[in-house]
Amino acid sequence: MKDVCLIYDKSCFYEIVILSYFMKYSNCDLIFCSLDGKPIKAMEGFWVNADMALREIDKEEIRSFLVPGGKIAEIDTEEVRKYLQDLRKNHVLIAGICAGVDVLDHAGVLDGLRSTHSTDADLTNDDHVITARANAYVDFAIEVAKELKLFSSEEDLQETINFWKNYQRVQ
Repeated sequence: MKDVCLIYDKSCFYEIVILSYFMKYSNCDLIFCSLDGKPIKAMEGFWVNADMALREIDKEEIRSFLVPGGKIAEIDTEEVRKYLQDLRKNHVLIAGICAGVDVLDHAGVLDGLRSTHSTDADLTNDDHVITARANAYVDFAIEVAKELKLFSSEEDLQETINFWKNYQRVQ
């Protein structure tokens, strides 16, 4: 099963870099896709190559779908909304952070769910949909990784939390 991250010009990579590290370290099949399969320029100023175009990915093979924040106009489209609705029907884990949550909301994915749009929370996880505010990027990474069962044990999870959230060095 594939884990897909939708990237686009001016997407915020700092919001997903820790999560992508967890996923690569856990040997996930992480795919960065753009709408057209072409490279994008991240908000931070560097170029990122897309692995493929969104339309080339078989929805039946997707385990999780990530939408980072940034300047979302390019991806806040009917094509992406329909894609997200189809993924939701298939019970795919959908996760959005910062303005990526707006894309989920506009697609109707958040209807009837607890989210950062319907609460004052920095992070929510409701019925396989995770939303986070930009400042919760570490919590976002950990929550998605938990949902995907990337931690080998409770001890592994606690060590990760201590390192990334509590800044405790690993001995």
